[in-house]
Amino acid sequence: MTEPVRGDGEHALHAFLAEVHPTAPTNLSVLVNRYAVRLGIGHVDVYLVDLQQRRLTLLSGEEQLPVDGSLAGWAYRAMSLRVQNTDARTLIVWLPLIDGEERLGVVGFHLETLDGTLLERCESLASVLAMAITSKRAFSDRLVQQARTGTMTLPAEMVRALLPPRTVGDDRAVSTAVVEPAYELGGDAFDHALTESTLHAVILDAMGHNLASGLTTAIAMAGCRSARRRGSGLREMVRTVDEALAEWLPDQFCTGIAMQLDLASGILSWVNCGHPPPLLIRDDMVLENALEYPGEPPMGTPGTIGNPSRTVREMALEPGDRVILYTDGVTEARLAGGSEFGLAGFTSSIIRATAVGELAPEALRQLIHSILDHQHDNLADDATILLIEWRQHHRTRHG
Repeated sequence: MTEPVRGDGEHALHAFLAEVHPTAPTNLSVLVNRYAVRLGIGHVDVYLVDLQQRRLTLLSGEEQLPVDGSLAGWAYRAMSLRVQNTDARTLIVWLPLIDGEERLGVVGFHLETLDGTLLERCESLASVLAMAITSKRAFSDRLVQQARTGTMTLPAEMVRALLPPRTVGDDRAVSTAVVEPAYELGGDAFDHALTESTLHAVILDAMGHNLASGLTTAIAMAGCRSARRRGSGLREMVRTVDEALAEWLPDQFCTGIAMQLDLASGILSWVNCGHPPPLLIRDDMVLENALEYPGEPPMGTPGTIGNPSRTVREMALEPGDRVILYTDGVTEARLAGGSEFGLAGFTSSIIRATAVGELAPEALRQLIHSILDHQHDNLADDATILLIEWRQHHRTRHG
């Protein structure tokens, strides 16, 4: 391994940052390894997680590592550093590849020794790589294909194109979601966004499981985003969707919940349009019926147009509270014996993950895999889960 020039580290990182933006996605591995030599790092392996978060695939080849059962996967699951001893002379420093709160994969840095300076350089390279991959994935089929292990149906392709990152948030709150079946998605979708003062979240479940369902979801999603981005409140947001569906797809409708969380006060506001009520987890317990109220009619159904207003519910959260939104495909999934997974099975699974301190994205990953494993990866209906956690105060990733 080339001995690093200590004074060259900052210049090398600046040069890498300037060069990574115009570099083609297929050349990212070559570029990062060229600069790794200047920084005293022997070799760098970049792995991206697949759509179902089961495998980590090497960016430059076909090698794969399991998310469950590998040190690389441990770094991904815990969003934390992991050091692997490969032999007497080599270490692999595994760092999660994270853009904001979104987990993209992991990076493995091969080193002969590790000190504070080298670790900082590894962390800087991983941070720049995460931003570059997020940016280039918007136009690179190669990066999209890296995350797939199956063939996607047309409705799923359409809905997937609309979905935001799985996880958004900051030190005040996080929203994270999972959607299955990954490659045969019909009418389920979610959306979430963060402003200076508010976390916005929406879950949707369109009627049916075909292209028309996907179109319904697309219109509903566009209506929600259009209203949100012009500063509308929840009532106006839902009215926008009602009117759009009535005009463009009058025979279709969808259930859903539109939600807003005030990041300073923890006040949660929501409108429930014919959807299963949200769940509230506090102190490792589900507060029974805490968020259960009579629902509004589904979006786009007859009678919603001209209705003077939707009912907005409110509740004050406490720091650490987790709010769960889900579609009926979650609770209607079948266990091995044929019985429904049910609300009790759903809540007990999420509470177990919460009780052992799993981060919100990891808790959902484990839960959806549990459901899929019971179904032998063959869901009868779309299953979507969205989890919001209000943190209120700053909490570091390694603390």
